[in-house]
Amino acid sequence: MRLTRLTTPGSDSAPHKPLLRSRALWAAALGWLAVNALVVTVAGDRLPFAWASSTGQHTKDHLLQANVGLGEVLLLITLVGLLTRRRPRPDLAARAPERAQALRESLLLLAYGATGLALGYVLARSLGLHPFGFHLAGTLYGTHEHVTPAEAVTWALYNLMVYAVAPLLYFRRRYTTEQLCLRSADRRADTVLVAVVLAVESIVQFLALEPETFELGGRRLLVGLPLTFTLYLAGAVLPAMVFIYAILLPRVLKLTGSTVATVVAGGLAYAAFHLWDAWTQFGSLKDSLLSGAFLLLTYFAPGMMKAVLTLRTGNAWVHVWAYHALAPHTLADTPHVVHIFRI
Repeated sequence: MRLTRLTTPGSDSAPHKPLLRSRALWAAALGWLAVNALVVTVAGDRLPFAWASSTGQHTKDHLLQANVGLGEVLLLITLVGLLTRRRPRPDLAARAPERAQALRESLLLLAYGATGLALGYVLARSLGLHPFGFHLAGTLYGTHEHVTPAEAVTWALYNLMVYAVAPLLYFRRRYTTEQLCLRSADRRADTVLVAVVLAVESIVQFLALEPETFELGGRRLLVGLPLTFTLYLAGAVLPAMVFIYAILLPRVLKLTGSTVATVVAGGLAYAAFHLWDAWTQFGSLKDSLLSGAFLLLTYFAPGMMKAVLTLRTGNAWVHVWAYHALAPHTLADTPHVVHIFRI
């Protein structure tokens, strides 16, 4: 595969389009720069978020971390390109229905997802819990607030049922597992790709975050690791995999006809479903702008990486094992779960 070019969806022999001529690529790059500029203009020296893991850091430190994170993801995407350069390109657009039906189903999915977020907010607040998004309160940035075992389990079950089980039951009656990107076309190649990406991402997470997981001791690890894996698989990983990457992504590719635009859409969708992260604040225009900015700075790049893995392999499970369930969640969030369940 030429790293500077893309093939159009649906054919390995289709004419090549220079990557740097992609409007979606330039829109994403300009948007990223605009978000950085917005933070510099609006935030001042400190951000308004109560991030337990980064108390005392300046705005410039957070921006530097976000941009380094984007750079790491771009390097990983390049690595994926190198590892899969000899693999035939799966035709995900052909797995979606014809354009009119793909548009209807995409709009249905987006409306359903927005409703799920709204109900997750109302239900959680009525129970005295943090609103339900794709991350449990305290994930990634930590929290000074108390999270109970009941909240963690309720969050996981809500997300699993709303974003994974219900959509899968609906679409599985109409489409095959291959059309839903839930079957591997080359298990050996997928396994190699998962192993390499997981190893690289685990090393990066270990060096960058210095997770406390390996300081927990044998008993805590014995209980905490499988508990964290199960909790986040149900509440974050499977909902994202089914809703965004198995169902929505092929339809976006069908509608846009652009791999780059589909990757960008995957990043935007992934960021949107973290709207209710416990650290976000919407009490003022300034806080709302900064919350939206850091949702994009935090989740846009990982969302793109998941999209690339799915588009390149045709198998949504690949990103689950390579770049979500184990690293970062199990690696980074086990101390948080151990604390919640008082292990």
